[in-house]
Amino acid sequence: MAIDKIVLAVAGLFILLSLALGAPGSPIFHHSYWLWFTAFVGANLFQAAFTGFCPMAIILKMVGIKPGQAFN
Repeated sequence: MAIDKIVLAVAGLFILLSLALGAPGSPIFHHSYWLWFTAFVGANLFQAAFTGFCPMAIILKMVGIKPGQAFN
């Protein structure tokens, strides 16, 4: 699996998990402060679309995962 697909999969997982932990109607609700983590992940995805800078992509490249089309 390439870096871009891993980044998108993990970001999607983090968003869904933090929404589940932060939404009051969720069965696994913990605290509404989890929604700040959702905002952080979304903002990071947004800036990465324009700048190409993604800390997770840099870490995955150092580990040896093959780059995809988005993060070279």
